[in-house]
Amino acid sequence: MITRRIVLAGAAALAFTATASAEDWKAKYPEITFAVVPAENGSGVTERYTPFVNYLSKELGIKVNLRVANDYAAVIEGQRAGNIQIGYYGPASFARARVTGVKTDAFAIDVNADGTKGYYSVFYVLDKSPYRKLEDLKGKNLGLVDPNSTSGNNMPRFKMNQMGVDPDAYFSKVIFTGSHENAVLALAQGTVDIAPIGGTQTTTQT
Repeated sequence: MITRRIVLAGAAALAFTATASAEDWKAKYPEITFAVVPAENGSGVTERYTPFVNYLSKELGIKVNLRVANDYAAVIEGQRAGNIQIGYYGPASFARARVTGVKTDAFAIDVNADGTKGYYSVFYVLDKSPYRKLEDLKGKNLGLVDPNSTSGNNMPRFKMNQMGVDPDAYFSKVIFTGSHENAVLALAQGTVDIAPIGGTQTTTQT
């Protein structure tokens, strides 16, 4: 079950003021870009993160731009190019950024409303379908989220590997849907028969 989480927003302001001197950091960063991946439709992401971006602008005293990236790779490459100063990553995409040479550091994480940290990756099928266990789905279609998604690709693959299942050989087709919302839509529309989704991200700074 996906629970609501709160972002440690103040850490973003602290990260900038702690890593650049008070005299020159605003001259270096007259405005910055905060990028997120589209876990849901673009308008929904914008609505969700606009208050956070407004908060950052107020606290930092500079313009903060919100960028809804097309995928996880776009955030990685945006930080590599210096076009994105703060990226909202999942654990797997953050690790991918680091191992491919992006100079980025984690400085805040999401915290669940009850104070716990962490989340679940859950395999979903339609309630009306006959599938009740993974063995029922051999030869069917699997809908993953993104190659760099933790809960929508990496953890499901890890779990299936533990079960001795190679998804690329076990399923008739493996599809990357692009977002968690798209994975749900693909399942509802019958494009895929099973879709693992979940999600939280790790906030990082370059």
